[in-house]
Amino acid sequence: MIEITKLNGKKFHLNALYIEKVEAFPDTTITLTNGKKYIVAESEDRVKEKIINFYQSIHLMGQPGWKDERNE
Repeated sequence: MIEITKLNGKKFHLNALYIEKVEAFPDTTITLTNGKKYIVAESEDRVKEKIINFYQSIHLMGQPGWKDERNE
């Protein structure tokens, strides 16, 4: 889950696994796989960072700086 802020300042948690796309219109809009949309206060880049951090925390993406130990 990632913490996101609505435009009215209220924070909520969103399961990043269901995010289909993130766009800026100029407000950042998150579209889920079920078609539901959220307009949020965070920038598109900040949402991307949060998604990447979430994926890394559940081991769907490698951690930055990890090496393939088999090649050492």
